[in-house]
Amino acid sequence: MATEVKVPTLGESVTEATVGEWLKNPGDAVAVDEPIASLETDKVAVDVPSPVAGVMGEHKVAVGDTVEVGAVLATVEEGGAPSAKPAAAKEEAPAPAAKEEASAGTADTVTMSPAVRRAVLEHGVDPTTIKGTGKDGRLTKEDVLAAAKAKDSTPAASPAPSPAPTASAAPAGGRNEERVKMTRMRQTIAKRLKGAQDNAALLTTFNDVDMSAVIEARTKYKDLFAKKHDIRLGFMGFFAKASCLALKDVPSVNAYIEGDEIVYHDYVDISVAVSAPNGLVVPVVRDADKKGFAQIEKDIADFGARAKAGTLTMEDMSGGTFTISNGGVFGSLMSTPIINPPQSAVLGLHRIEDRPVVVDGQIVIRPMMYIALSYDHRLIDGREAVTALKIIKEAIEDPTRMLIDL
Repeated sequence: MATEVKVPTLGESVTEATVGEWLKNPGDAVAVDEPIASLETDKVAVDVPSPVAGVMGEHKVAVGDTVEVGAVLATVEEGGAPSAKPAAAKEEAPAPAAKEEASAGTADTVTMSPAVRRAVLEHGVDPTTIKGTGKDGRLTKEDVLAAAKAKDSTPAASPAPSPAPTASAAPAGGRNEERVKMTRMRQTIAKRLKGAQDNAALLTTFNDVDMSAVIEARTKYKDLFAKKHDIRLGFMGFFAKASCLALKDVPSVNAYIEGDEIVYHDYVDISVAVSAPNGLVVPVVRDADKKGFAQIEKDIADFGARAKAGTLTMEDMSGGTFTISNGGVFGSLMSTPIINPPQSAVLGLHRIEDRPVVVDGQIVIRPMMYIALSYDHRLIDGREAVTALKIIKEAIEDPTRMLIDL
């Protein structure tokens, strides 16, 4: 009996997805709840589990197809077993042919996305010898590139003299092009960012922050903090709490426009931009204004790990009243971040570097960071934006303000 596997509910307001890759091919054994396909939504990749145990049947759609919630993806034959060739047939086959078939079969059992398969063919590596670091041990393009690099750096035995090149050989130093279809997530990122520029009156204000006090506090308490809370004390916790002070004092920065109304929030849900294999995602630290440093750091660390593993959910990224994006981890000195609609403001953090500054009439070297606040000028006046950024600066330069709510 064949059971249909349908596109599951993908989250609030999400009605369709793109088939990213098939994790099971027709004839493969499938366990109950074992993922058989990966779907790409606007924000996350979603694994589709098998509702029954059996054998993978027919794929009803292809990789790259757009499917709606409830559509049939494939069938699973319940209670079956993977098809196998009779033992007698194997014994009758000539030895060289049997060896070739076994080798190909081993390689085919490695689940690879189109991008990974292209990399395997391009670099001539054996996928069965590579340990995957992706979800459920799947190969990623980075795994293949690392294996290819390792292979190139390994001294090889002296090859036999190669025949002279023929006229049909490809010329050295050729210029190639590759066309790769944008993932649904990348398409959505592009649309949302362009939409933000088209619909909002974007403006950015800058300031710089002396990070001496925060660095000193981290150095002094990092070991005790890690021992007590089992989490590393990072910079993001400081900026999240400093932002909460600013959003409380300047409510418009924590609001958004809906039609001809302004929606204000009496809570702070901070979207934190983290890097994922398919692009930038923004999971939400909810009620950041009510959480302590340890819980904020734990939430962010958990989001980062799950973003790399591809296990973030739609719920993790829904909502959010304000965004913090840290380009400094990639070495950015200064940038003008774009707001995350329908939010009205985003805080951009950048790298810390020693710079000469004047303190009490003396030139001293201090660890400085440029910070930027991009905002929707339709809702937030320049005075309010500058005030909010100044509050964040003062809280970072004097962390005691975060303890006594100044």
